[in-house]
Amino acid sequence: MTQEYVELDRIDRAILHELQLDAKLSNQSLAGTVNLSESACLRRVRRLEASGMLRGYVGLVDQSMAGYPDNVFVQITLTSQQQDDLAAFEAAVSEIPEVMECYLMSGAADYILRVIVEDARDYERVHSQWLTRLPGVARVNSNFALRTVIKKTEIPIRRPGGASRSGERSHRRA
Repeated sequence: MTQEYVELDRIDRAILHELQLDAKLSNQSLAGTVNLSESACLRRVRRLEASGMLRGYVGLVDQSMAGYPDNVFVQITLTSQQQDDLAAFEAAVSEIPEVMECYLMSGAADYILRVIVEDARDYERVHSQWLTRLPGVARVNSNFALRTVIKKTEIPIRRPGGASRSGERSHRRA
């Protein structure tokens, strides 16, 4: 489901940036950082929440310390791409606790999953108890990640004209 782009000004972008860095930031600290009064800052945060742009606040748990040091990227090919079959697969895969992400894809595989596991033996359990029993599965192709190179949680906030904070596009005329 694609959502409509929400138009943001400089202060909205600053608020989102700061909250992505520290969701526990008090309204007082946030207001000071973005140079607003506390009441104006709180109104903007509430507006961002109401628009759906700011969807919630979470604590980031260390995956390895929680007992899941390994990531497995699993390509799933189904026997059919009929809407009912896709819906049945998606409902079933959402019940697997170790599946952290699931994407409907274009290309050779129908879905790509990110599965977190303790080790190869644990993945064998997930594979045999869950993945091979999902409805409509024709093929499962698994790839263990050797190392995480980049893992971001901060979404770049676009500026008017499509530039993000990190990838500024020049809008100056010569």
